[in-house]
Amino acid sequence: MDISLTRVLICLVAGIALIVLLTAKWRIHAFFALAIACFLMGLGVGMPLSGVLTSIKDGFGNILKSLGFIIVLGTTLGVILEHTGATRVMANTILKSIGEKRSALAMSITGFIVGLPIFCDSGYIVLSGLNKSLARTTGISLVIMATSLATGLYAVHCLIPPHPGVAAAAGIIGVDYGKLILTGIGVAIPAMAAGYLWANYAGKKLPVIVAGEEVLIEKNTQLPSPFKAFLPVVVPIILIGIKAFLVVEQTPVNPFINILTALGDPIIALAIGVLLAFNCLRSFSKETIGKLLQEGAEKAGGILVIIGAGGAFGAVLASTKIGDHLSAALPLASMGIFFPFLITFVLKTAQGSSTVAIITAASIVLPLLPALGLDNEKGHLLCVLAMGAGSMMISHANDAYFWVIAKFSGLEMNTMLKVYSVATVCMGIVSFVIVYLLSFIL
Repeated sequence: MDISLTRVLICLVAGIALIVLLTAKWRIHAFFALAIACFLMGLGVGMPLSGVLTSIKDGFGNILKSLGFIIVLGTTLGVILEHTGATRVMANTILKSIGEKRSALAMSITGFIVGLPIFCDSGYIVLSGLNKSLARTTGISLVIMATSLATGLYAVHCLIPPHPGVAAAAGIIGVDYGKLILTGIGVAIPAMAAGYLWANYAGKKLPVIVAGEEVLIEKNTQLPSPFKAFLPVVVPIILIGIKAFLVVEQTPVNPFINILTALGDPIIALAIGVLLAFNCLRSFSKETIGKLLQEGAEKAGGILVIIGAGGAFGAVLASTKIGDHLSAALPLASMGIFFPFLITFVLKTAQGSSTVAIITAASIVLPLLPALGLDNEKGHLLCVLAMGAGSMMISHANDAYFWVIAKFSGLEMNTMLKVYSVATVCMGIVSFVIVYLLSFIL
């Protein structure tokens, strides 16, 4: 099938515009938006209906094969940590270590650590009561505290698996999760710092916003110890990190090394994290365990269908040979990692969801990797991190997380745009600069 570049690009732009229109304006679920875009793209370039359906099924199945268990286990881990109060224990422990005078920094670091297993919106809701309480007792403006917590959570959400967007991009592009987690943490820390510094700078230029008098009532009064609270987060990261180094060294001969390699598989490591998280419960009952596991599975289901549809969209794009067309027509080699960053940034700003933006961008970038000079292990890793940086900016009124922060902090939209939205721009730029520097080091 010989398709002109012009026709492919017209269909691609139409597909992306349809995704943005359906998700941002008409509030259609991203799964259906991506599925409709698959048919628009495939039929638009002249593929037979049977060929479009085959590409959709293959793309959907392949991405879920690599990501299904990771997303379900990661989501379940977050649900259990929320229910047991482990997130608040982690927050209080960090606060005691840093001190109330640095409450904003403490909340930023708390957001970073709590955000490793928990989605940013859930993490913010869980910690918003503590955040308001600290703002009242310390006299620090609520906009500084809210933005510090929000950006700490956001840095991890955009750059580190098992969060769905970056995890899906890793599955589509083909990146080792262990290496991505370790390198992603190194990129996310400067991003968190950028968000925190901007929150302090911009927040001090605005009138002090005092938190309301409402007090969060803790449902679970018997909280776990700090050791138990941190263990489900730290252990999986250590196991996955050990495996990443063992793979680099290529020494799987020793039986002990084989065991560590097996434990470091993201699925096994996250399963261990889930078991450790159950240890935070004061009492075990089949009703409680069953309810938590069901909630985790149900919450993951909505994410998995979006990721699957993203994989299907990528498979349809690959069938159009868009990579061959663009590599012949554009100087992609000179753009390198800037191209995946730019396209993700545009998609994020246009339609609001970081997850949809990075999944869609990964599908577009995949066939272009050879032309971009990124068709190797290092290039794949840098590409995913660059897309993660792009998916940070710009968070504004079309982003659900934007409204979670505004609602639970009681901040006006104008204040949110001046402080939080600009903070996401700072985070995205700083993250991309770090990724660019890594391209000379790795």
